[in-house]
Amino acid sequence: MYASLRQAAQDLEKNGQLLRISEEVDPNLEMAEIHRRVFAKGGPAILFENVKGSPFQAMSNVYGTKERTDFLFRKTLPKVKKVVELKADVANFAKDPLRYAGAPFTALSALPRKHLNPAIKYGQTTIDQLPLVKSWPQDGGAFVTLPQVMTLPQGSRKPMQTNIGMYRIQLSGNEYALNKEIGLHYQLHRGIGVHHTEYLKSDEPFRCSIFVGGPPSHAFCAIMPLPEGLSEMTFAGMLAGRRFGYAWDRDWLLSADADFVITGTIRKSGMMPEGPFGDHLGYYSLQHPFPVMDVETVWHRKDPIWHFTVVGRPPAEDSQFGYLIHQIVKDLTPGEFPGIKQINAVDEAGVHPLLLAIGSERYMPFREDGQMLVPEEIITQANRIVGSGQTSLAKYCIIADGSNDPGLDADDQPAFFQHVLERFDPRRDLHFQTRTTIDTLDYSGSDWNSGSKLIWAVRGNKRRELSAELPKGFTLPEGFTNPEFIAPGILAVAGPPVPGADPNPDRLATHPAGADNKVERNAASARQALEDLQRFTTADFGIEPSEILAAGIGMIVVCDDSTFMAEDFGNFIWATFTRSNPSHDMYGIGASTEHKHWGCNGPLVVDARVKPWHAPGLVQDPVISARVDERFPNL
Repeated sequence: MYASLRQAAQDLEKNGQLLRISEEVDPNLEMAEIHRRVFAKGGPAILFENVKGSPFQAMSNVYGTKERTDFLFRKTLPKVKKVVELKADVANFAKDPLRYAGAPFTALSALPRKHLNPAIKYGQTTIDQLPLVKSWPQDGGAFVTLPQVMTLPQGSRKPMQTNIGMYRIQLSGNEYALNKEIGLHYQLHRGIGVHHTEYLKSDEPFRCSIFVGGPPSHAFCAIMPLPEGLSEMTFAGMLAGRRFGYAWDRDWLLSADADFVITGTIRKSGMMPEGPFGDHLGYYSLQHPFPVMDVETVWHRKDPIWHFTVVGRPPAEDSQFGYLIHQIVKDLTPGEFPGIKQINAVDEAGVHPLLLAIGSERYMPFREDGQMLVPEEIITQANRIVGSGQTSLAKYCIIADGSNDPGLDADDQPAFFQHVLERFDPRRDLHFQTRTTIDTLDYSGSDWNSGSKLIWAVRGNKRRELSAELPKGFTLPEGFTNPEFIAPGILAVAGPPVPGADPNPDRLATHPAGADNKVERNAASARQALEDLQRFTTADFGIEPSEILAAGIGMIVVCDDSTFMAEDFGNFIWATFTRSNPSHDMYGIGASTEHKHWGCNGPLVVDARVKPWHAPGLVQDPVISARVDERFPNL
């Protein structure tokens, strides 16, 4: 449909979906500030025509709304869905041959095509001439935020064997030699990491090409979880409505339709510090050693556009990627996860920390006396979810059997939590997995990439009516103040600040724990956090634990600012599930352990206070905010 990003921009402008900014704008924080304001208002895509320090234009917020995302792929998305469904399970064709009649042709017509005179080879530039966009004050430098990172397996020159992934790229700052070295943020267990491991066993140099821009489908192909046997190039071609063009420059494969391509060689050993980077959980991912690429060439097409986005506390522009993935794969969920009716990777929590799911008890639905059984099959279903692909990064998987609530919707978060809290048995329904892996961007765990998981499985009829009033005689222990209801059944309480943590987590702050004293400070602070919550959960509240639960309070969140928590349900989702590690931060009033199963008689208690080992939250630079207020008062 679109041959280039420029063509997509022209189409968006024709349909009133493009904002041109002709004034010179600084890529150091100012462009990101403008982007965030336009996105927050549901505004158009933004074309920055005059980027300070660069001869190139830049564009963001291309996918900024669901409506614009649907518009960009309006002609191709239905066809792509059919191909993905067939690739996931070819038996779908036999079930509905008319629906899938054109799918094989769609896939074949999207095979990549070699270009002998590609548009990308119009000219060359250097890293320092690119729009070096820095989004947040503590970012380590400028980053590529919508890269398509392409590598080939060792010994291969076949385009269909490429891995194209979205791994952030640091272009400047830290110890990188400008124009010569750039950082790549990826783990060795990801697609590119598998290639890295292969190259370590050979003498062949590890070539890499980083594409920026091109048709809007190309950036999306780098993050789409594809069925086995469907290449990113084919998928990008199908979604673009035209074949993915490629070309060669010596040993480097180029995207013929990209706006920019950075080629180079990844060092097989000798990592360098990468980060910090303001990330999609709403916090900085901190500085860690990651692979380095020695830059060979920076190619660009004629009149190119630097494609970027700004990530941060969700929702953000990249939230629309999740929306688009859901549109494509939603009909595949029952096949991928048998018995599962719906999964919501909750965007407000940063996607990975929290999954809400609706499962089904298909085999033992009722006892002979008509009473609902305990959760059984939905626990198995939840284990499959947290053991599969991208969903394995989840910390919390809350799953309900929707049999007695046909209107239950995992996308309606307040209603889903109400359903769960009305029905759960805190002595029975909480299942922990300890000392396991979590997302590397999540600093709530016991160490980097180390934490725990909780499966919270709920089944049965309503047990209690939830309340938004404190029960008569209820009192808080000393040091815990300002009780405020987030929603019926969910109470926020301000607890004592954890020693060493920033007492105001929403202000601009540096990370308080240095590399040399992190373990010591974590241990001392963790002991104090534990003592605080043990004191809270064993206190005399004036009534028995079971009476608090019976009075309609199912969950208590101990936090730094209960007013902030209660202001908006999204605040509760974000702060609770990004700032807690299930095994360490989940408590209960009247807790006990029976045969190694933990439970409680009263409400579940979550410690969502900021800890000193947490990464700092993302806060705009006030000087930049004031400058944008003055320069662009209408944004």
